[in-house]
Amino acid sequence: MDVYKVEGIVHYPSLKTVLMIEEVLRGVHGKLNREQLKVKLPKKIMHQTLNVVLQYLSDRGLISDTREGIEWIYSGNTSLRKNVHKHVGYAY
Repeated sequence: MDVYKVEGIVHYPSLKTVLMIEEVLRGVHGKLNREQLKVKLPKKIMHQTLNVVLQYLSDRGLISDTREGIEWIYSGNTSLRKNVHKHVGYAY
């Protein structure tokens, strides 16, 4: 499902909202479900807006969003990215 083109989205997130969610996810070690993430955010956010942001971050390879929870997985370490590409066959 292409969440960016879905009809009926009430509110698209601002850059400030995306950065706020990124900051919280980077600071958490382990996985969170959506409700736990909402509690940790400094401002309230609509569930639909949160889903749009999480889909965006997942599409960019920054987070893992699974049934077990949401977790920050991106590393800016270039040698790590090269090793992942070498051994797994893809780069992010």
